[in-house]
Amino acid sequence: MLPHFTSSREKSLSKDSYGIETMEKGCVCVTGGTGYLASWMIKRLIEEGYLVNTTVRSNLGSMKDVSYLKALPGASERLKIFEADLSKPETFEAPIRGCIGVFHVAHPIDFVGKEPEQVLTERAIKGSLGILQACIDSKTVKKLVYTSSACAVVLNGKNINDVLDENCWSDFEYIRTCHKEFGASYFISKTMTEKATLEFAEKKEFDVVTVIPTYIHGPFVGPHCPNSVRVSMAMIFGETHNYKLLRKTAFVHVDDLARAHIHLFECPNAKGRYICSKIEVTIEELYKLLSTKYPKNNISNIEFLIDAEKMEFPSVSSKKLLGTGFEFKYGLEEMFDDAIDCCKQKNIL
Repeated sequence: MLPHFTSSREKSLSKDSYGIETMEKGCVCVTGGTGYLASWMIKRLIEEGYLVNTTVRSNLGSMKDVSYLKALPGASERLKIFEADLSKPETFEAPIRGCIGVFHVAHPIDFVGKEPEQVLTERAIKGSLGILQACIDSKTVKKLVYTSSACAVVLNGKNINDVLDENCWSDFEYIRTCHKEFGASYFISKTMTEKATLEFAEKKEFDVVTVIPTYIHGPFVGPHCPNSVRVSMAMIFGETHNYKLLRKTAFVHVDDLARAHIHLFECPNAKGRYICSKIEVTIEELYKLLSTKYPKNNISNIEFLIDAEKMEFPSVSSKKLLGTGFEFKYGLEEMFDDAIDCCKQKNIL
């Protein structure tokens, strides 16, 4: 196990080559460090002057490739990587020890039902509550920020013209009935884990905030294109089988989402759930934008969707998040521009 930060290390980093003061920021932990959002959060946290512990799940006894995390500017001095697994909550004690905050981003991903719903959910909840208990036991962690998903809000059979807020929760029976062929286990486990985390925190009188993003889009740190970016860019990649997932889609730029997590961590009055979504577009609007802006991609038209089964959900509102003083920086065009540029840089496009 890699050692924890030492006080001498913190002292040596009181001001780095970028002139960023780090003594005031302290150390935070990000779980699931190789994931799309988590890796971008590590990048953003380092840039903002935090020391970062991150956790990575071992793969058949060997740690995943983390070279792209180690290559981040400032990572050699400010980033420590630990092995941890949600099925073994005790493995999170070391990376959390001494931290002032935890960003719990990790979650088991299973959209095709490889594991029974109960198994996936139990592991996610056990891991999340174990991490929360480690925060409490540390005596140093002030707040945990949990990354939820819009799937914990919109999957309840509400009218697609409704606008939902943080008071809305997805319905388990609706998910099991209407989404049993794709994503049901993940949707249910994500919803139940957020509920369990908030309930446990309230019982223990510990400060927890949950962030509820819609489709995450934009650039990425890792070498591979994240699934949410791949689906969002179905028209760019020519993957017409994913068009049905974009009938009406709400997007948020990955950097805005990372900034929202940090903002809510630093905001003393932040409480409960916060939806984080910048813009919602129909597939018709998306097609018009992309076919006009990227004509060289020869984007397939969307006429074949006229008779196809629709996948549409109610809209969501970020009013509560904006009420804390947070401001979005990126629009839809920037999300696609940044994602496409990133893919080209990594020879994916």
